[in-house]
Amino acid sequence: VQLQASGGGLVQAGGSLRLSCAASGSRFEISAMRWYRQAPGSQRELVASIAGGGSTNYKDSVKGRFTISRDNTKKNTIDLQMTNLKPEDTAVYYCNADCRDYSGGRYYPKDCWGQGTQVTVSS
Repeated sequence: VQLQASGGGLVQAGGSLRLSCAASGSRFEISAMRWYRQAPGSQRELVASIAGGGSTNYKDSVKGRFTISRDNTKKNTIDLQMTNLKPEDTAVYYCNADCRDYSGGRYYPKDCWGQGTQVTVSS
């Protein structure tokens, strides 16, 4: 399974960006999906998550500004709509998923990560 993230960029404070993450592969399953971010000199932190059933959770500092969603027509695709962006949101954003890869007649659990996309918010 491979995760491909896209949609990062440079935006002024108060602006918006939409990140997308798509999973691809020959045969796999995905349950929960998440967005993490890592700012320079900081540890990677969980920003938002969406369970296989659709329930969502957010880091306190992004509640009301970020929305994670799952594309119902493409079940292995998630978006992160970010509004009212602040300079402290500047980071590399990574998508993550609880994957199961199919091989040799069975599924194997796998922690899947995308390559990261840069979000820069100028003041």
